[in-house]
Amino acid sequence: MLANLLTAAGANRILTMDLHAGQIWGFFDIPLDHLPSRLLLGAYFREKGLRNVVVVSPDIGGTGRAREFAAELGVPIAIIDKRRDRPNQVKEITHVIGKVYRRTAILVDDIVDTAGTLTMAASALVTRGVEAVYACCAHPLLSGPAIERLAASPIRELVVTNSVPVSAAKRIDKLRVVSIAPVLAEAIRRVHEDRSVSALFSEPQPSPS
Repeated sequence: MLANLLTAAGANRILTMDLHAGQIWGFFDIPLDHLPSRLLLGAYFREKGLRNVVVVSPDIGGTGRAREFAAELGVPIAIIDKRRDRPNQVKEITHVIGKVYRRTAILVDDIVDTAGTLTMAASALVTRGVEAVYACCAHPLLSGPAIERLAASPIRELVVTNSVPVSAAKRIDKLRVVSIAPVLAEAIRRVHEDRSVSALFSEPQPSPS
């Protein structure tokens, strides 16, 4: 319905970032460019120069996202298997698939809502011998108890984009916000000049300031 409303309102092309489900792309009858936040988030972590890194998906469903991010950094991946008893509520972490012992983990997700999954995953990694835990996501909803959970968690930094505005009250010391403006601007420039947008995905990105 939203895809049809945007088209009816006069949109003739869509630029978006990190759709929660790739199938959403098929709902649009107009051209859609799906920009990956890994271009910016990957540049941020490359600049940090972390050693012995493993990219971790906080659930089985995010394996593809984690694999792409790991390829961006040239590091291995691990996957957390969790069990929910209701929406937005993880009951337990059942397994961690992959080698994480004495590594630096980067948890990768597309959305952080209440941060329950992320913080529980971080704690599970620490109990399995991970030396440091970082995390990143494209869309920081940070609702309800998210900030309190993050502050109390072993996550050293949560790196997010500004696809969703993050208020000053939520900008705790361990939160880093990276602007998506450079990627959007370059994509718009390429559309205007009738150049390939997908080629942007294979080009190295400058480190976010």
